[in-house]
Amino acid sequence: MTENPSRGDQPWEEMLRSMLGDGADEVLAEMRARGFDPSTMSGAQDPMMMQFALSQVQRMLAEPGTGPVNSDVAHDVARQVAVAEGDPSLTGGQAKAATDALSVAELWLDAVTDLPPSVGTARAWSRSEWVEATLPAWNKLAAPVAASVADALATVLADQLPEGVDDGVAMPGMPAGALAGLGMDPAQMMRRLGSAVFGMQVGQAAGTLSREVFGATDIGLPLLDDAHTVLLPTNVDKFAEGLDAPPDEVRHFVALREAAHTRLFTHVTWLRGHLLGIVEQYARGITIDLDVLESQVRDIDMSDPDALRGALSGGVFGLQNTDEQKAVLLRLETTLALVEGWVDEVAAAAALPHLPHSVALREMIRRRRAAGGPAEHTFATLVGLELRPRRSRDAARLFTILMNDGGQAARDSVWDHPDLLPVTDDLDDPAGYPARRAAAAEEHADVDAALREILGDDTGRS
Repeated sequence: MTENPSRGDQPWEEMLRSMLGDGADEVLAEMRARGFDPSTMSGAQDPMMMQFALSQVQRMLAEPGTGPVNSDVAHDVARQVAVAEGDPSLTGGQAKAATDALSVAELWLDAVTDLPPSVGTARAWSRSEWVEATLPAWNKLAAPVAASVADALATVLADQLPEGVDDGVAMPGMPAGALAGLGMDPAQMMRRLGSAVFGMQVGQAAGTLSREVFGATDIGLPLLDDAHTVLLPTNVDKFAEGLDAPPDEVRHFVALREAAHTRLFTHVTWLRGHLLGIVEQYARGITIDLDVLESQVRDIDMSDPDALRGALSGGVFGLQNTDEQKAVLLRLETTLALVEGWVDEVAAAAALPHLPHSVALREMIRRRRAAGGPAEHTFATLVGLELRPRRSRDAARLFTILMNDGGQAARDSVWDHPDLLPVTDDLDDPAGYPARRAAAAEEHADVDAALREILGDDTGRS
């Protein structure tokens, strides 16, 4: 690792920013509140301030926010980012317009799908409320990769540090005795620091998403444990600015998509577990290329969270996708496309009789969803998962074919059982899916009949 100059004469403010990154502002403000001016102090002049700074580092890295992703750091950063461009409290008129649109959406959807409305309530949220409700899901999604990276960092660090780095010796870029003040060894320090850095990244992405999403289901994964339908009026109004369609049409169209998503996740009871199971299966197979990691972190100042965060942002840690991983990712991509394609088709059918600009709005949403935003790209870097349904148009075409051939019952029967879900080949050849599904259903029926004969009439598929 590269040598770092001694920080004994370095101004305190500069040193703390190097050590704490985004957490420095809070520490500096507290020091000034205690009557100390960090900009005029040096480490050699005030040992008491060194102890104070170390206690703040310890607080940032300590319980209860520890774990693969430091949830406290993620929460603080996400809230800051969410309000960075403003997050005014919703007016009564905004909230009523949003919840009314969601209620109307349920009525319009009743005419085009047999899936019943969700059992939750219609809600209007600010960006901060969206962060509070969805951040636990983002932390959970990022945790497996964060854990693998933290373990790999600790392994690489142990190989790189000189012998004798302990309570009385400085880690590179840190004062002697710093680890003793933190109560941890170098490997523990790296795991805690990695947890905090991942918390910063997850918080940054979640906070950015809170300024982009229209509701709770935009990304195609179930982020809530309940079945509420949600709109973020601030984001919907911002999206409507400059469009040819009136704002109320835009609001009703995105409300249709939110309500359709929620119906699907609520009443196709296996779908939530199926999607999250694919994500977990991918996470279990994650490996880190230690050679790549070592080459990338060799010149990184390990005491500088900004440097480590920059490395994470660049995806330099060598996440390796095996053939099995690639197959899992393909399954996830296909399932996300099917969810998006069904919602796209059903929402368009529900909107057409009521919204004159529904065709144009449908195409605009399609393009926006396919392109993704900066927050989605950040999650792709962190978790290794693309949450964009690249083949949603092919999936929508498949649902159109089913609708034309057998009506909405045939279209919605795709969700009867995960074993009958269309696969990638079906998106390649949507017209051939009905025949393949019929053959698969017949095979399953034969198996079910044999089981009933052996085990009794109560045996069957649920």
